[in-house]
Amino acid sequence: MLSPQTEPGTELVTWLGALRRLSASATAEEDLSHVLAEIAETARSLLGFDFCGVLLPDEQSRHLRVRGASGLSSDYVDRVNSDRPLVLHGGSPSSRAFHTAEAVAIRDVTAEPGFELWAGIANEQGYRSMIAVPLVARGEVLGTLNGYYGAVHTYTRFEVERMTLLANHAAIAVSSARRLDELRALTASLRRQRDALTRSEQIHDRLLAVTLRSGGLDGIAAVLQGLIGRPILIDDIQHEVLACSGVTTDFPDTTWRAAAEAGTGSSPVPVGQFDGTTYLASAVHLGDEVAARIWFPETSIDLDPIMVRAVEHASIVTALELLRCQTAAEVEQRLRGELLSDVLSSGAALSDRLLDRAHRLGHDLTVPHIAIVGAFTGLDPVAERRAYERSLVLLAKESAAHRPKPVVAMHAGTIVMLWPAQDAADAAGAGEVVRQAMRAASADRQATVAVGPGDVASHRESYQTAKGALQVAIMSGRTAAVVGLDDLGIAGLLLRINDPAALSTFARRTLAPILDYDHAHRTELLVTLRAYLECRQERSATATRLVIHPNTVAQRLRRIESLCSVTLTDPAVILQFSAALTVYDIAALD
Repeated sequence: MLSPQTEPGTELVTWLGALRRLSASATAEEDLSHVLAEIAETARSLLGFDFCGVLLPDEQSRHLRVRGASGLSSDYVDRVNSDRPLVLHGGSPSSRAFHTAEAVAIRDVTAEPGFELWAGIANEQGYRSMIAVPLVARGEVLGTLNGYYGAVHTYTRFEVERMTLLANHAAIAVSSARRLDELRALTASLRRQRDALTRSEQIHDRLLAVTLRSGGLDGIAAVLQGLIGRPILIDDIQHEVLACSGVTTDFPDTTWRAAAEAGTGSSPVPVGQFDGTTYLASAVHLGDEVAARIWFPETSIDLDPIMVRAVEHASIVTALELLRCQTAAEVEQRLRGELLSDVLSSGAALSDRLLDRAHRLGHDLTVPHIAIVGAFTGLDPVAERRAYERSLVLLAKESAAHRPKPVVAMHAGTIVMLWPAQDAADAAGAGEVVRQAMRAASADRQATVAVGPGDVASHRESYQTAKGALQVAIMSGRTAAVVGLDDLGIAGLLLRINDPAALSTFARRTLAPILDYDHAHRTELLVTLRAYLECRQERSATATRLVIHPNTVAQRLRRIESLCSVTLTDPAVILQFSAALTVYDIAALD
């Protein structure tokens, strides 16, 4: 402590040196806690206190905490900060100094009203008097600078002014140190963000490089596994596995994944537990629809932000890969569709140019092919379009390994496949392949498939016959099956006749009187005749089906006999009408 005999010049030099060191510390690389401790040490050294402390509000601005100390024991500091916290809006000397922005001096703390809460620890620390001076910078009270004496002490105006002078310089140091701390924290945060952004870009580049070098979905899964250290499984909206990496034998099965509520965001979220392991999923979007999902298990190591970002990037790159595959498939499908259309519009001899186009797409149309035609029944237009698209994808996968490669595409609203087959057994098996693929694409709707003949002169003829067989099968209720010409009886026999004009003439000549009468009188003779034949010539059954009186059926049948000059009890007449109706129902001949 400076004695009263100390020359003023020496005291001034001492003060200036102390304040210079304090300012230098505040603007150096030291953190705030070090600056606060130095303020307390400087105050104790310059002003001769037994103990000194610097108190600042906590983050919630509810209490004053001792943040810097000189001479105070760590036990005292801990007890004041935890067991006896100074309420910011309370009546302690430090709280009063903080709120009034004026110094508060206590000559004897044992005689101070309201100090009883801290009397015990004050006695243990060994002080009897104290002074609390606010730290004020730019009109804001930052905290208090407290000094303590072991004996009772009366503070003079000169002592309070010197304490206030030091507190003002200390406040500037605190403000500077605090701003430097904030700048250091901001700089560290910006560096972390920069590093995270750099790492994120590196992750994106690694994943994108897989797509650019045609690594496919398997390559994306492998890179993602390396980035997050977990096995990866990617499946589509039908829950068919598209790619995997690592040990995936313990992954949830298709049924579990289909039932799970996996969410629609690209950020990974926990979905549920399978065999005691929690699995997370990230959705892959194409447009507004979820096209696939990325699955991986939870481990003892939580996902950090970089890992989450890696999964999100993988979702984006997976979408790009799916879009690339989808675009390639659409282009290939368009080329196949154009090829099929040209083949079916050609005669028996295909041009060399057409054969060359087929060869470039992997098809050999110089060998015999059998036409197979498939159609859905009972689907709304949107669901039907999606079902056909899905069927084509599945059929492309099924036929990819077959050589020569079959031609499969949409044509005239149905799936058409030209299958290289040596005999009827091969064709029937291929027909079942088509039906199973269509069932997988839309399990809740019926898929009917017709197989054309192989012993015909052209692909067009085989297709026309198969298309007619399909229409007959659907109209006769033989859906959800694979049908051949032999399965259709007389209709199959008629479809084999390679003279559509003659068949059409026969049907119209036989049914013309009935058709003309129905048109002129708005009657339903043809409907009645059809129902009569389907009900095995039983009039009561026919009346029940048509929901009319049996006498009405009898009248209509007599009218038919009169118009056509026939007797419906004649088996030959029944056969003639059955054949005519069958031909009439075949759209290609209608």
